[in-house]
Formats: sequence, structure tokens, C-alpha cells
Amino acid sequence: MRLSTTPLDAALSPWAERLRQRLNLPLLVRWSGGSGLRLGDFEQPRVVVDVRDAAGAAALLTPSLDHLGRAYVEGHIDVSGTAHDIMDMAHRLAVAGSSADGQPGWVQRIAHRVADAVSHTRAEDRAAIQYHYDVSNAFYAEWLDPAMVYSCAYFERGDETLAAAQQQKIDHILTKLRLQPGQTLLDIGCGWGALVLRAAQAFGARCVGITLSQNQFELATERVRAAGLGDRIDIRLQDYRDVRGPFDRISSVGMFEHVGLKNLASYFRIVRNLLAPDGWALNHGITSSDAHNGETRYGGGQFIGRYVFPQGELPHIGTVMTALQEGGLEPFDAESLRRHYARTLQCWSEAFEAKTERLKALVPEKTWRIWRMYLVGCQWAFEHDELSLFQVLCRRAGQPAATLPWSRRWVYGGAR
Repeated sequence: MRLSTTPLDAALSPWAERLRQRLNLPLLVRWSGGSGLRLGDFEQPRVVVDVRDAAGAAALLTPSLDHLGRAYVEGHIDVSGTAHDIMDMAHRLAVAGSSADGQPGWVQRIAHRVADAVSHTRAEDRAAIQYHYDVSNAFYAEWLDPAMVYSCAYFERGDETLAAAQQQKIDHILTKLRLQPGQTLLDIGCGWGALVLRAAQAFGARCVGITLSQNQFELATERVRAAGLGDRIDIRLQDYRDVRGPFDRISSVGMFEHVGLKNLASYFRIVRNLLAPDGWALNHGITSSDAHNGETRYGGGQFIGRYVFPQGELPHIGTVMTALQEGGLEPFDAESLRRHYARTLQCWSEAFEAKTERLKALVPEKTWRIWRMYLVGCQWAFEHDELSLFQVLCRRAGQPAATLPWSRRWVYGGAR
């Protein structure tokens, strides 16, 4: 029998005993001055948590994904184990600290609605985008595909390489849009330029790509120059609200999550006004599976809002459709890519883990910890229907039915 030798023993021992009886986790918790607590019956733990201070102990006593993630990022706890096992243990601890419906039981939940506090001015949106995307191009290049496509890939079979799946995703979007040679394409949130480069090279389009990220703007501009496509592609450091049209086609990939729930209808109204009368637009974006308030359970959304995507907000697909029609657009096709994003995130997370030493040399420890938990946490959320992703193909509303295609055969047949 082990005698309690520190205040942490007295605080954590009853907590550990409750969890051992309820969950039987292959988890070992250790701290200075204590010999550690086993939260289950096992020979070797899958995850070991080292508590560094009282704040780390408090996170374990009031477990949510936000509390645990924050303690890890801020160095109050250290964790060893695979990223997947760590996230699995974190979820099981968070569930144990919550009631059956995902709301807090014996732990008080600190909730907030960002929509009521954020106005999404141009300056605020620019700052939020640059916080996330301007970590460094070298950082992203270590774990993305060579084209640096930072959005959900498209796996037709499931065994493709990430690079192949990302090109398939771009071709899937451009094929859905029925992009033709000589047409104009606006890519809202163009990232490092992969989509507009493909649209110009393989589809013969004339493209404008816009971003608020200085790093993305500079590298995308250099890639366009290196490809000799400066006469066909214009990369701009520009807010979508300041663009002037019209464009034959519009793509928006992984961008509308930054718009704000209150601004969705006006965002789609701007897309509508930028479209040529017979144009088509495609919105590719993450959605919440919570139909009521858009929150992910157990504090995961709070962690992402705090450390990863400041001012980011996720609508339900029903909200997307309503806002799209309020903005004057008619949805024609909606496709869920939830399984595809779970696989994409798995690829990113595995590459991230494999490049640990290189990444730690590129960014501060805190940044590495944030992205490590963010990637594997999002993988878990897509796998378990906390999050989804939809591509919605649309056009200006109010047009004759005779102008609509009879079928969607061209989407999967590959004909351009």
C-alpha cells in the first residue's frame, strides 16, 4: 500500500479510483513526489500523463478537451503515447467528466458564443487568418502534400497517396463547376495557389486567387511566376468583400468557416453578385453536426477557438442551405466528404508525428503542441460525426428550370 506523500496524492487518488472503477483506462498519471496512479488494470500503459503543477492537476480533476488541451499546450502536463491514443484517452476522460448528453455533469462548463462578441471587420478577419496561416510556409510544407493543399482531399478508392487525393479533390471541384477554357475563375481563399494553378494549366481558365495571408500570397505569387502563368493567374492579398466581378466560376475552399455565422447570408450574397448570370459557384467547407448551436462536445471547439482558429465558427449544413438561399443562390448539389476529411487528417497527423524533431526546430514547443492536438483531435471529430464537410454547388437563384442540368453524370464521369 502506498502512503500519500503530497497534496496531489490526496486530490488525485479519489479521482483516479472513480475512473478506474468506471472506465478502466490504460493510463498512468505521475507527478513529482508521488509514485503515480494507474487508472486501469494493465501491464503497460498506452498513455502516460506527467503532472507538472497544480494547474495540471486541476485540468485532470475537471476534464474537458479544452481543459486538458490547454494544460498540455501551456506545459502544465506532459503526455507520452501515440497521438491517436492520447486523443482517445482525452475523450474518454472528458466524457467521464460530463453527463450523457455531452453537457457538463459534475464539472461546470464554461461556454461562450463567439458570434455575439466578434464583428468580423476586415482588420479582425485579416488578423485571424494571419495568426493561423502565417506560422511559416516551411512548417506547413513538412506535413502537407508537395502542392501544399490545406483542405480536405478526395479519395476515390481510399488507398491513394495524399498528393494524388489532393489533385483529385481539385479536379473534382473544377469538374463540378464545368470549368471551360477561357472562362474566368475566382478562388476565394486560394491558399498557396494549387487550385488556380491547376485551373489554368489543365482547364485553360483565367484565374484570380485571393488570400489574407501574407505568407500564402508571397509563395503563391512565386509559384505562378515559376510556372510561367503570370498572364493567366492574378494572386491578390485581398478581402473577398473588396473583389469586383463578374466571374464565370467561383470556388471557395475552406474559407467560409472564417466568415462568421451572422455573416453567412451576406457572404453568399457577395458570391451571388460576383457571379456572371449563367455562372456556377462551389462552396467547400467544414460544418458542425450539431443542429442546434454548432458546438462540438466536451470543449473541443473552445480549444480550437482559443489556440487554432480565432473567430472561426462552424454552421450546420441546414444553416448553410438557408443562408445560401437568403443570399440569392440556388443549391444544385451537396456532397458530404466527412470520410474523406477523416482520412486527410490521418495523413496529416501521421506526417506531423513523423516530422516531430524537424517541426520542433521550426516553431516554438507551444506551437508544435497546439497543432499536434489540433490535427489528431479533428481527425477524431470527423470519424465520430462531430464535424463534417460539404461541397455545395450552386448558381444564381430564380432562373428557368430548363437551364438546369438533367443529371449529375458529368460530376463523376470526368467529362469536362
